Amino acid sequence: MADGQSLFDLTGKTAVITGGSGVLGFAMAQGLAGVGASVVLIGRNPEKLAEKTEALTSAGARAMGIAADVLDEKNLGKAAVTIRDAFGGVDILINSAGGNRPGAVINPDQDFFRDLDIEAFRQVHALNLDGTLLPTLVFARSMAEQGRGSIINISSMASQRAITRVMGYSAAKAAVDNFTRWMAVEMAHKYGEGVRVNAIAPGFFLTEQNRALLTNPDGSLTSRAKTILAMTPFKRFGKPEELMGTAIWLASEASAFVSGTVIPVDGAFSAFSGV
Repeated sequence: MADGQSLFDLTGKTAVITGGSGVLGFAMAQGLAGVGASVVLIGRNPEKLAEKTEALTSAGARAMGIAADVLDEKNLGKAAVTIRDAFGGVDILINSAGGNRPGAVINPDQDFFRDLDIEAFRQVHALNLDGTLLPTLVFARSMAEQGRGSIINISSMASQRAITRVMGYSAAKAAVDNFTRWMAVEMAHKYGEGVRVNAIAPGFFLTEQNRALLTNPDGSLTSRAKTILAMTPFKRFGKPEELMGTAIWLASEASAFVSGTVIPVDGAFSAFSGV
């Protein structure tokens, strides 16, 4: 029987994190690197990738940054070859890339029938669902071949609760939840219990994408941010490093009998009825 500490050890494993130069993706990359994993960051901005990769290697991690678009299957395939040559197969995949578009948001002074930009909706759907599906198709192939691996998709509280405004993003993340469950069953049936698929559903974290929505120019909270915190029993936003533990658990043998789940990391937001 393995001791508790060794269950979380990822030494010798290779982890690919899409959206790895973003706030949440990089925090999870740091967590995996801290327990021994070699880390590959995938992102579209070469400068940010270089900065984040340098931060990891300076801390003693074995890391690489690869510029690629999660919607470009051909470029992802080239990245997979680079990773194979440098590290071997992929053992862990975190699908952290995602985002929103203004046209897929319905603000209080807008109307669904008049103001929804269907093209923006399609772009958000593609970025979040296809941006999870395509990296899984490319990077998880080696997991299927070797009969082991962990896929961790990044969902959102917007997939589980009706959150105003973010119509396109909510629909796309709900699709990610469904894909997570479907893929977990498919992998178990076709490739055995060694390939697991789960998701993390963060609550509200301050990131580059939502800072303008949640804070005013002077740093004070917007009215929307105040409403969010009133519905979050912890009464604060999450800290990026608070995703590390869940990511490490799902990536490691500590969660060997866990697949098809969507784990909230949300300060009890999803449990609170408001009463």
